[in-house]
Amino acid sequence: MPSARSVSTVVLLTCVTTAGCDRATDVAPTALSPTVEPGLSSPAVPTPLEAVATPFGSVSLWPFTGVDVQGTPSDPINLIFLGQSDVRALRAALMFLDGDRTAYGLPPVPPFNCTWDDAVGASQTAYTESSGWSGSVVQLECGDYDPVRFHIRLFESGDVTLGNAHFEVIVPGTSSHQVLSWELAKQLAVIDLLRTGLLDGSIPMVASTQIHPSPYREIPDFLYNGLPVELRGAIGGPLSDVAQPVPIWTDGTATAFNLVNAATISAGVATREFTIEFGQVIPKPFCAPGPGSFLYVSGPVEVRQTVRVTPSGNLHSSFMARGTLELTPVNPSTLPPTPIGKTYVARVLEVQHSVATDRHTLVSHLQIQAELPPMGADRGRLMSMLRVGPGSSAGSDLTVQCGG
Repeated sequence: MPSARSVSTVVLLTCVTTAGCDRATDVAPTALSPTVEPGLSSPAVPTPLEAVATPFGSVSLWPFTGVDVQGTPSDPINLIFLGQSDVRALRAALMFLDGDRTAYGLPPVPPFNCTWDDAVGASQTAYTESSGWSGSVVQLECGDYDPVRFHIRLFESGDVTLGNAHFEVIVPGTSSHQVLSWELAKQLAVIDLLRTGLLDGSIPMVASTQIHPSPYREIPDFLYNGLPVELRGAIGGPLSDVAQPVPIWTDGTATAFNLVNAATISAGVATREFTIEFGQVIPKPFCAPGPGSFLYVSGPVEVRQTVRVTPSGNLHSSFMARGTLELTPVNPSTLPPTPIGKTYVARVLEVQHSVATDRHTLVSHLQIQAELPPMGADRGRLMSMLRVGPGSSAGSDLTVQCGG
């Protein structure tokens, strides 16, 4: 069993960002009068909206990705694609590149010689004033799911595509990732967009004004102290161990790209399967009897992803994760954490589907966690739903039921 210093702030399979289980306060309904999916909460206009003006196009946007369509912020929007910004073509362009970035000063060693592939990751949302909510219809990773990778989520919103790039490490014994750097990932994205040859030669890109806080979020000290010194240096952090969380630096801007060409979208099918072995102490994510409730979670979760591009260019992406986990209440203040209750089980399921065509995008995501048997007030069930598209339809919901 892990030591008390390995107690993580992640939760079972779902909350892969620090804001993952927060709920937002409803604000005024969107002026787009979107369709609300049955059983889902109405979308809202998030705040603040920021205007980004460039010589090759402008957009008014919410400067964050979200975990719902009510305005719960997650990651900063740090990439904006204008011009030939079809999300399927951007995916094809990045996946065509090799891992040789030595011409731009990066060493030919991991993680800097990685290549891009489709990523497994939780669905998120983005918002523009002109088109409303959109979902992360394409997710890409450079590097492996475990241990470190660059991760990009792309959101097609009318004539513009928004993106967030981050560099992250997997939290040992979980399916969750901890963001280590926004800036390092943005720099890699800039290098690779230049390498695609799709940008305008005279004005390939510009930086926006500051649109999100700097710094933004932080790395828990116990996770930071487990990083190799070389990795600490790469993200611009202190080289020695720390006694408090490390802020994640960002200059607060987004890079806007002037795309004058588009990559060819080729038909094909890619499937991947792997198993995540849980083995970690976590705070009880829901139906907790008190703030000091912790569980040791163990067991396998099977993951399967399929991404298909049809001959006509339509992209279909599906993802499923499911498993039965053992949960043991523990006292995390002892070394090692000691059991203080009987072991029971939880069944977890996560299903995601994304579609991108010439006319529409769609993202749907369902997550279920059920503690078994459902007895007592500290046992329960969590269900999270998200659907964005086609068109302006959108909705999300998070339901927790406690007690048998």
